[in-house]
Amino acid sequence: MTRIRIGGRPVARLAAGLLAASVVAVLAGCAGSSAGSAVGDSSGDTSPSVGATPTAPALEGSITVFAAASLKQTFTDLAEQFEAENPGTTVELNFAGSSDLVTQITEGAPADVFASADEKNMAKLTDAALIDPAAPVDFATNVLEIAVPPTNPAGITSFADLAAPGVKLVVCAPQVPCGSATVAVEQASGVTLTPVSEESSVTDVLGKVTSGEADAGLVYVTDVAAAGDAVKGIEFPESSGAVNTYPIAVVKDSKTADVAQAFVDYVTGSVGQGVLADAGFGAP
Repeated sequence: MTRIRIGGRPVARLAAGLLAASVVAVLAGCAGSSAGSAVGDSSGDTSPSVGATPTAPALEGSITVFAAASLKQTFTDLAEQFEAENPGTTVELNFAGSSDLVTQITEGAPADVFASADEKNMAKLTDAALIDPAAPVDFATNVLEIAVPPTNPAGITSFADLAAPGVKLVVCAPQVPCGSATVAVEQASGVTLTPVSEESSVTDVLGKVTSGEADAGLVYVTDVAAAGDAVKGIEFPESSGAVNTYPIAVVKDSKTADVAQAFVDYVTGSVGQGVLADAGFGAP
């Protein structure tokens, strides 16, 4: 507030009166101006002026994302980028075969987001009322590829070669999305496989190949790409008959649903789709 001070020698009464009247008028004008500067009416409304753009509150909180094993590299990258763009958030990641993740969630494991490597396992959680049926959003697709050691000791060149006698083949268990896709390809092609091992996740299959325990393994094209020189990839046309679609959704009991939904939006948005495409995933 501005303070006005009047001082000096005594003046004539008329002059003094005029001066006093002037001061009163000035003070009255200031008071009126001050009252008029408040936004709103006599009710005391001080809401922002029309046309002001409200600022969205910053995201805060921690979420746990349960994601299919084949998403390990891409979701690790996306979680780091999401945290960098939203400093008040923390993203914890839990990777495993989609069927194992479903079991964990149904048994009460704290999850905020579930990303499955197929629609079948997502449906198990919507059927159990743990995820809203309208919530899942498809965000990627993937197909199988044969992974062999760099020297390809069994001389694999086609899907049919995997059924040759003596070939040590490793696949995913049927309840796992990559295993379900393997069964679909077998049925469509008429080729019957006799694997020496069925694993609970696609990363376990890849591990058997890179360690030399298997002559070949059926994994996703994205896993072959991520493995680099550790394996050699062999594409086969029959894989087009078993395309896996990946859905993602917020789990109903999430305590930080706003952060969880923001992460889902991030994965399905331009940044997430770019990272997934670079890794070899197909569009949903």
